[in-house]
Amino acid sequence: MQRLDQLQQWLESRFPGRRIELTPASADASFRRYFRAHIEGEPETRIVMDAPPDKEDTGPFIHVSELFGQAGAQVPHVLDRNIEAGFLLLTDLGDTTYLSALNAETAHALYADALGSLVCIQRASTPDALPEYSREKLLTEMQLFPAWYLSTHKQIELNETERKLLDKTFDKILDVNLAEPKVFVHRDFHSRNLMVTGHGAGVLDFQDAVYGPMSYDLVSLFKDAYIDWDEAFVLDMLARYWETARQIGLPVREDFADFHRDFEWMGVQRHLKVLGIFARLYHRDGKDGYLADMPRVMNYLRKACERYGELKPILRLIDRSDPIETSVGYTF
Repeated sequence: MQRLDQLQQWLESRFPGRRIELTPASADASFRRYFRAHIEGEPETRIVMDAPPDKEDTGPFIHVSELFGQAGAQVPHVLDRNIEAGFLLLTDLGDTTYLSALNAETAHALYADALGSLVCIQRASTPDALPEYSREKLLTEMQLFPAWYLSTHKQIELNETERKLLDKTFDKILDVNLAEPKVFVHRDFHSRNLMVTGHGAGVLDFQDAVYGPMSYDLVSLFKDAYIDWDEAFVLDMLARYWETARQIGLPVREDFADFHRDFEWMGVQRHLKVLGIFARLYHRDGKDGYLADMPRVMNYLRKACERYGELKPILRLIDRSDPIETSVGYTF
């Protein structure tokens, strides 16, 4: 039996005698699919998650939904579940993503709502509630860059000297990342996973949440792979977050310059990972929708590596993989 038929039968068993119409809501880079369910007699639509149990575990989604929801964030609530089949029935936060709503006029208000949700999540942080964002995990993510972006996507193979220098640079990045204060980390807190609702920012796709560096979700939000802003705006929003975090007792750095350096170096870790993931989605999984976003991510990476001398080995590699075209003109 096809999974969609199974899903329909499960819903019909939960709402017997009622007409149920399913329409695609979204899909992501994993094996999960989402449908919007219009159920006869129900005043509001519902979202149904289809997570094949041999590919996806619904347990983390359920756990983090409860954790973040109790913290005060607006997340989909689990209304019903069939763990064995991999089906969840969820509340519907609507279909207006931040990505579709963000513009020069809306940005301040929407990002203020997003930071409000993030602060709620961070204030609820405890060390043992989520998996640790460990050095091993952070390093494994960065290794996607040489494996998938450089080698597979750009056909660049590193020699032994380059490989050792890159590994040494990765260690420096991790030292900075892991010296940060630790909080709950969503891991994909960006414009495609935030929803515009009548009650602030709705938060989706949180099942991979961990306990780790404080600036990580700020990087996801303000160095977003799908939309970018000028640096003056980003600095302004970061300063607002930093001031609020200090006032409410979050373990933020005392000095804004230190906080901003953490943010920049965390961005390097994330963008190395994202470039590797986008390349892997294309070459391994046949998903080419992320290729158009690679230049934006590369631009973030390049700018950060230009600012810090310790990151020059990465800058040399990206100059090789993605050289900037220059032209010389003369005017008489």
